[in-house]
Amino acid sequence: MLRRVITLFVAFVLLVGFGVAGMYLPVPYLVASPGITLNTIGEDQEGGPVIRIDGEDSYEHDGGLSMVTVQYSGGPSSRMDLFTVLSAWLSPSQAVLPEEALFPPDRTVEEISKAQSVQMNDSQTNATAAALTELGVDYDTHALVAGVGEDMPAEGEIAKGDIITAVDGEPVDGKEEVVEEVGDRKPGDDVDITVDRDGKAEEFTLTTAKGDDGTPIIGVLVRNDMDFPVDVDISVGDIGGPSAGMMFSLGIMDRLSEESLTGGHKIAGTGTISPDGSVGAVSGVEQKMVSAQREGAEYFFVAEGACSQTFDSAATGDIEVVKIDKLGDAVDALKAIRTGDGADDLPRCEPKQ
Repeated sequence: MLRRVITLFVAFVLLVGFGVAGMYLPVPYLVASPGITLNTIGEDQEGGPVIRIDGEDSYEHDGGLSMVTVQYSGGPSSRMDLFTVLSAWLSPSQAVLPEEALFPPDRTVEEISKAQSVQMNDSQTNATAAALTELGVDYDTHALVAGVGEDMPAEGEIAKGDIITAVDGEPVDGKEEVVEEVGDRKPGDDVDITVDRDGKAEEFTLTTAKGDDGTPIIGVLVRNDMDFPVDVDISVGDIGGPSAGMMFSLGIMDRLSEESLTGGHKIAGTGTISPDGSVGAVSGVEQKMVSAQREGAEYFFVAEGACSQTFDSAATGDIEVVKIDKLGDAVDALKAIRTGDGADDLPRCEPKQ
């Protein structure tokens, strides 16, 4: 009898020991926590302006137009233990995600980091374009060839760095016009492409191929190259990704405007930006709202497509959320907040029925 009791006791101790040990085994999950905020009309971590503008008068105003971030813990090279992940799962201000949400198995950490840096750079360019467009400032857009596909009609003819200036003799300004002009044909049709190569015009006749979706293609990767009348430099350190685009645009506009956009109020927000001013949804809104609340923001601007996330944040009900679809909507909301005229009628996110 005594032997049986001892055996059961030892088994229980081992079971508990294995359970405790299991709590400290690394697991393939990420923890998303509220990250840092950075006032786009304030100073960076080095004490200089986050947004510096050369080539035009710029102004400094009180208030805040803050970008907000999410801090991710874990990952393939620094996995957390199960106990830490479970603790985060119980936290109202954190979220637990599968590792592949940020680190797809077919991409290296270095590739992901590089992509995030590219997205940040593109968001700054798009933000400048959107801000200038909203202010009515003209700038030039060129269709820059960023790459040429192998075994494609353009290979050996058009080169990376060329600027496409015309399609079948019709001038084009930007990627969208190139895609539209080439897309008006059928696969197998000839198309004349004129490029500017080192200041010299070159013309090529290419036979279009059939793309994966059945549309005619010539096999070039084109992106918009914008020539702005002002130089905009944005300093954000090691932060990556495209989600600060909207707040960058508002920060640029505030710097270029004699009158403050905020009137001294503190606003935070998140959303991508397109050159035409369209604001896109991003993830991590739940944690970003907490970051904004902790920094004393009075209002939180969010893209319409991310509205559903705003109801799951620990800061829900403690910060005013304003729904934004276009950059112009954000400008109108700031005017209402600044003047007090219509501030109670700002567009809000509505819960899904």
